[in-house]
Amino acid sequence: MTDRLSLAIAQLNPTVGDVAGNAEAIRHARAEAAGAGAEVVVTTELVVSGYPPEDLVLKPAFQARIAEAVERLAGDTADGGPALVLGAPWRVEGRLYNAALALDGGRIAAVRLKHDLPNYGVFDEKRVFAAGPVPGPVSLRGVRLGILICEDMWTPEVPECLAESGAEILISINGSPFEVDKEDVRLNLAVARVTETGLPLLYANQVGGQDELVFDGASFALAADRSLVLRMPAFEPGLSVLEWRREGGAWRPRGGAVAPACGADEAIYRAMVVGLRDYVDKNRFPGVLLGLSGGIDSALSAVVAVDALGTKRVRAVMMPSPYTSAESLEDAAEVARRLAIRIDTVGIEPAMRAFAGMLAGVFAGRQADATEENIQARARAIVLMALSNKFGDMLLTTGNKSEMSVGYATLYGDMCGGFSVLKDVYKTAVYRLARFRNAERREGWLGPAGALIPERVFAKAPSAELKPNQTDQDSLPPYAVLDDILECLIEGEMSVPDIVARGHDPATVRRVWTMLDRAEYKRRQAPPGVKITRRAFGRERRYPITNRFTEQAERR
Repeated sequence: MTDRLSLAIAQLNPTVGDVAGNAEAIRHARAEAAGAGAEVVVTTELVVSGYPPEDLVLKPAFQARIAEAVERLAGDTADGGPALVLGAPWRVEGRLYNAALALDGGRIAAVRLKHDLPNYGVFDEKRVFAAGPVPGPVSLRGVRLGILICEDMWTPEVPECLAESGAEILISINGSPFEVDKEDVRLNLAVARVTETGLPLLYANQVGGQDELVFDGASFALAADRSLVLRMPAFEPGLSVLEWRREGGAWRPRGGAVAPACGADEAIYRAMVVGLRDYVDKNRFPGVLLGLSGGIDSALSAVVAVDALGTKRVRAVMMPSPYTSAESLEDAAEVARRLAIRIDTVGIEPAMRAFAGMLAGVFAGRQADATEENIQARARAIVLMALSNKFGDMLLTTGNKSEMSVGYATLYGDMCGGFSVLKDVYKTAVYRLARFRNAERREGWLGPAGALIPERVFAKAPSAELKPNQTDQDSLPPYAVLDDILECLIEGEMSVPDIVARGHDPATVRRVWTMLDRAEYKRRQAPPGVKITRRAFGRERRYPITNRFTEQAERR
């Protein structure tokens, strides 16, 4: 038995499928922890494979590569340095599990299997993993550690069983994705587990972007009295060492630093930066390009891109039509100037004339309508995709969640692209985030300080500029009204009467519901984008395209 233990949390950014690279990151973290005197290094859920591996984890060759990497990491621990606690997919008696492995003394000292498999929202672990039994503690360096794997901490069963079977410190390894207010949810659940068990708890969470998910880290530790003794910075890889001492029969942590929590807008902005950076870098794109229209959405998207990738890796294009205002051209150029990014101009009027001529015969006798507007959007998409193909940069789309919710976007037009940072951000939040970034700049953001978006961009009425004197509010309710209704419908799953009770016009609510349902087919064809809310399109809100359920049916 020992009375002292030095534990390190390695908050890492793994890449799904890069088994060798992930293992090397673990080695570097272990070496750093050894230099700091740590005896045990705790990493994160499925860190060897990357998280979430989805159906890739079912490939036997992938499983074999992971097993080889784990065996080599176990062999590393024969050097007398720190033990490792890490997550990996693991086969036991022919079944595949989400596992935590304790490596020490040159061998795999213990294996614990995830018991509570999440099967909601972005999670569908029951498709690929078997559920393990309720685990017992692991004895490591003379201390009985109760190892939890992510969801095992979200309910009382596993922590209580670990406490009852002699665990002294709870260790939770996680791949918990970011969403607004998620950090508070995790902390409150951890406090509940500490209260129920009387045991201190160490919570290790991964960082980085993986497709649409962003992991915010913010790993922490709670003493048995529920006090917060450690919180690592959010959205940043890193390593923290915490000293533990046995006092009066209980373990007490010492020496941790508590990083300040991010405010809501800063957390969302950081998630967009990290999500875009890792999507571009992990998929090996040289950079991004985007259409810069002079509006707030494309301006904010450009700022996020520069903060994520730097000025040399972001390219903007203005694509004026006869309906583009001089003000829009000036504002787009000014945003590019303030960001110090390259901007090209490719007018689409020749394409508009060409399509008008091509279609004149078959369109004879028909009045101009949204068809001609959509041709403009699709002509711009052709220009942008041509540049993407020619130079290799990924096309960044600039639509927001309000537009995607109600279908105020052109399929194969402004929806065309490889990734969207605003996909899960409502229009009213776009304005807030732009104001935030104009006022604040954080270490690690690659863009310049100062007001990067001109005040005139905030002040002018949003417009697609696809016909004379057009504004978004010709087709949509005011964004403050629209966004509140959409949040009620999407995040709240509220009924029409309940939304009307908030002060909204009944006809407007029904109209928004109808637009929301009818646009599902467009959203199925939209590019991936950063998940921000609890109900992101694609991964969490999946409605049928063919759907005749209506508000009238609900009322019956």
